[in-house]
Amino acid sequence: MNAIKNFINDEAGVTAIEYALIAAGIAVVAGAAATAMGPALKTKFNAVIEALGGTKVA
Repeated sequence: MNAIKNFINDEAGVTAIEYALIAAGIAVVAGAAATAMGPALKTKFNAVIEALGGTKVA
C-alpha cells in the first residue's frame, strides 16, 4: 500500500512532461502559422525573385 501512495505522490519527471507539452504547443502554433502564411510568403518571394531577374518558384 505504501508503494502505491509513494508512486502517486512522486513528482519526478513532471517538469519534463510540462516542458514537452509546452514544446508541442509551440510546434502546433508554428505549424498553423506556416500553413496560414505560406501562400502569402510564396507570393512575396516570387515577387522578389522576379524583380531580381530570376525564375519564379513553382
